[in-house]
Amino acid sequence: MIKYFFVASSIFMGFALFETAILSNILFLPAIPDFILLTLLYISFTHGRTIGVTSGFFSGLIIDFLSGCPFGLNSLLRTIIGYVSGFFYKTFNTRGFIPPVIIAFTGTVAKCFLQTFISFFYPNIINNYSIFSFLFLSELIMNVVFAPLVFKFLSVFDSIYPEMDRSVL
Repeated sequence: MIKYFFVASSIFMGFALFETAILSNILFLPAIPDFILLTLLYISFTHGRTIGVTSGFFSGLIIDFLSGCPFGLNSLLRTIIGYVSGFFYKTFNTRGFIPPVIIAFTGTVAKCFLQTFISFFYPNIINNYSIFSFLFLSELIMNVVFAPLVFKFLSVFDSIYPEMDRSVL
């Protein structure tokens, strides 16, 4: 489990650097696809709540360090998303085309609703976006389009490590 956590952390760092260094500099993109969210959803759905929560917290910390948002906001959002999606461990098949699309759609909408809910408590600090805004819809479309590719890429790392003992999880 610890080996997979370090592999997941390095994948998070790679996607974070890719998003901040390359994708954020492409001017014609209205929004950046959230590869870190897709990775978190995949990890939670395939490895359970414990790894989902820890991966969500550490991926949120990475984003908090790299962004200008209030420190801890992304850690909170992604910890909740990792915990809730970890409930569906071994109930959904993450292979194919349709399941990753559905998972990415619900995860992106859940992130928007959670951020909107938290922004009610801190309205002057947290910038939220409406579910009907162009920014959200473009991020949703890009997450849905890239979800099968990211899930297929991440399934390669599952074959490297044997099945973990999940009796403790």
